[in-house]
Amino acid sequence: MTASSPFDASPPVSALFETDCPVIGMVHLPPLPGAPGFGEGDENEDGREAVRTRALEDAARLEAGGIDGIILENFGDAPFYPEDVPKHVVAEMTALATALTDAVDVPVGVNVLRNDAAAALSVAAAAAADFVRVNVHVGSAATDQGVLEGRAHETLRLRERLEADVAILADVHVKHATPIGETEIGRAALETVERGGADGVIVSGPGTGAETPIANIERVAETLDGPDGDRAPVFVGSGVTSETVADCLEAGADGVIVGTALKRGGETTNPVSRERVERLVASARAAGSSDD
Repeated sequence: MTASSPFDASPPVSALFETDCPVIGMVHLPPLPGAPGFGEGDENEDGREAVRTRALEDAARLEAGGIDGIILENFGDAPFYPEDVPKHVVAEMTALATALTDAVDVPVGVNVLRNDAAAALSVAAAAAADFVRVNVHVGSAATDQGVLEGRAHETLRLRERLEADVAILADVHVKHATPIGETEIGRAALETVERGGADGVIVSGPGTGAETPIANIERVAETLDGPDGDRAPVFVGSGVTSETVADCLEAGADGVIVGTALKRGGETTNPVSRERVERLVASARAAGSSDD
């Protein structure tokens, strides 16, 4: 059993961050042009500019709070296109990702919901972002968008054609979905890395903001552990708070991706709270130090 991806198209994920246990914050975009709800509540300003302003303000608060990386995501575009978003979504995401990479000094990732890995990779390459998140990279899952199928074979070949120095973080048993076929999460993680070529994996709970079961983190971490101690990193992708981050890291996670817990009042659609970012980052740092 090997613990690391056999594909060498991108640098190790660990090389992206300046800490051994990175905390990655979410910039959840409001509805983009063309999506239901675009411009609602922005009667006094241009809707497109309001989206950009919100994204940059959230990113600034995340960085000021000590975050180690940021993922830009079209969270407000529900109901989501399953696997192929329209060209105007790619254009908007590229413009926003470019503004974000110009504005911050931490690694930036891109996730194009629901599962458009080609769009995410293309946006990241054009905007000089560092990584992408792919919800269904291998296998298939039943979701509210229908059945989604992993396209690892296409995504890795596209990365090579684009000569994109972009890492791939792939979900295992992604939230808001039910895996079809093989259901053992350790085996799914191993397939995602060894056969799907992902550079890192993400384990999450059943939905946005839902706590990730500790047993799942432990199972994925132990399955990916190789004899030489080198493995693809494991991130926890939902439900992480200041109170639970230490437990996640102790269970074997190498980092966490946090959205809801960093928002004002703990509401996913609210702006980022710098104070909440500082508190969670401090908890993660303390937990990481205690493991040394």
